[in-house]
Amino acid sequence: MSERKVLNKYYPPDFDPSKIPKLKLPKDRQYVVRLMAPFNMRCKTCGEYIYKGKKFNARKETVQTELYMGLPIFRFYIKCTRCLAEITFKTDPENTDYAMEHGATRNFQAEKLIEEEEKKLQREREEEELNNPMKVLENRTKDSKLEMEVLENLQELKELNQRQASVDFEGMLHIHREREERERERQEEEDERETRAMLDRALVKRLRDSDSDSEEESRGPPGNSGKPTDILSQSPADPGPQLKKPKPESWERSVGKLGGAGGLAGLVRKKQSLPAPLERNPATQPDRSQTGPGTFQGSSSTPQNKVSSLSLLGLYSDSEESE
Repeated sequence: MSERKVLNKYYPPDFDPSKIPKLKLPKDRQYVVRLMAPFNMRCKTCGEYIYKGKKFNARKETVQTELYMGLPIFRFYIKCTRCLAEITFKTDPENTDYAMEHGATRNFQAEKLIEEEEKKLQREREEEELNNPMKVLENRTKDSKLEMEVLENLQELKELNQRQASVDFEGMLHIHREREERERERQEEEDERETRAMLDRALVKRLRDSDSDSEEESRGPPGNSGKPTDILSQSPADPGPQLKKPKPESWERSVGKLGGAGGLAGLVRKKQSLPAPLERNPATQPDRSQTGPGTFQGSSSTPQNKVSSLSLLGLYSDSEESE
């Protein structure tokens, strides 16, 4: 079984290629090609417009009698989309375009003619300037005069439009500039106000910080000399080192003042030593009957040891720490 895609064909041993008859085709043979309309055209028979880019199944042939610098020229045959009339056009290698032959007229042909005329005049002018330097000067003078005239006409048209127009463009521009200036000034004022507020807040914060620092310095560091219980053993006559009193809001509300009429005044009392029994001396002791029933006269002598219970408690805690 042979392969499906074969590149090499089988030639028998007695194959003679000269015996194959040659196909003779005419030189003006036509081919069917698919193309698009190269320009806008209008059918002469029915007046149908055929726009540029519309696709056709056209017949193509080579023009036998025409050549341009050795390049062949091709002719195309198409049919109108409405009346099926035949329309022909051919290539134009000289102008790199297509030329209409019959069956339709090309639209915008006048514009093409004007462009061709301008190109022709430009070519003639360049040839004249190439051989005549005075002609170059004359052409430059004409061009400058023409440019001045065009500018003057344009200025006149602008003035005429400004007189006839009901809109004042200059006033609108002036109002727009003023609005922009006001907006810019308002923005600058807001920026300055925000900057001033930020500086004021920073200054207030700095003053508060400096006040707190000064208060802490005035308080001073707490005294480390002595023991915590020394304050309990101090007497009112010898207060010792002056410590800063706590704030009344925190200390006096909760505990009260030491030694005053506060909360500790009724709790801490001095221990009173009992007086020694006195012997009855009728010479020195007054008669009880002379005094009132509610009166009592004790000895004028006072105990020598005046130690409070809180001081004893402090000494006891010191002895425990030393042990």
